[in-house]
Amino acid sequence: MLLGTPTAESSRLYALTVTEGDPSWAGVLAGESLGLPVFHVTENDIKNQISPDLYEKHVALMEIALEANEIREAVRDVRAEKSKAP
Repeated sequence: MLLGTPTAESSRLYALTVTEGDPSWAGVLAGESLGLPVFHVTENDIKNQISPDLYEKHVALMEIALEANEIREAVRDVRAEKSKAP
């Protein structure tokens, strides 16, 4: 799953939702673990797969304006938590 979410909090929420199920237990994915791998478009592994011209045109300004480090960390943390799960 590729995210383009604007905050660390929303990134963590969406990442948890597509890996473990809806953490708020309010939506249709409540308790439904999809186990999808999740990344943010600003992560280097993803960024390196996108044409530099396209990245500059569509993502670079967002990366500058947002708290990109915190967003990347939130998504990486969810992936790390999932890898520790039984």
